[in-house]
Amino acid sequence: MTIDPDAVASRMSLVRARAAVLGAPDVAVVAVTKSFGPEAIAAAHATGCDGMGENYAQELLAKVPSIPAELPVHFIGRLQSNKVKSLSGIVSVWESVDRPGLVDEIAKRAGRGARVLLQVDTTGEASKGGCAPDQLDGLLERAGRAGLSVEGLMTVGPTGGTRSECAAAFGLLRRLADLRGLRECSMGMSDDWEIALAEGATIVRLGSALFGERPR
Repeated sequence: MTIDPDAVASRMSLVRARAAVLGAPDVAVVAVTKSFGPEAIAAAHATGCDGMGENYAQELLAKVPSIPAELPVHFIGRLQSNKVKSLSGIVSVWESVDRPGLVDEIAKRAGRGARVLLQVDTTGEASKGGCAPDQLDGLLERAGRAGLSVEGLMTVGPTGGTRSECAAAFGLLRRLADLRGLRECSMGMSDDWEIALAEGATIVRLGSALFGERPR
């Protein structure tokens, strides 16, 4: 699939403008390059995106030669513990940390101070990753003991959710973060990022909103 850098730049400008209107001019935009090629990484970097996001370990590893050294890499997919070793040194922010074993493995492989977001299941959907809200404090404590830098929380909105359902899921994450003194809330993707901003997102993860329809 051919990526038009000018189209990506135009879409990013629209996102930035809309975020400013919604009162979130400083929101971090992570460009999700899943299933797109190196040209998408280059186009996103040229727009001044705040990072790139990948869902799958093997796909990320294949793209490493195309990633600019200064571009932060966010791992945003469900992560198997046995993939952490191969990704350490590549991933800047581990966004989908949702269980004690993963906390321990990241601490072991990426070291103390590794930047993480704890993923919370705010929708109750079996297909979604994330710890249950009532397990968050235990996971947060575990991460602290392991020496990880917990910068905030992350969630995935409801699949095909209504506006009110999305707002409820995102609003819950914001409250959970605020109660624990955590600033970052990574929530909102191409279909629901504006709702997430209204609920207090500080990071949005955009793929098709920047690059167009994702290749099958």
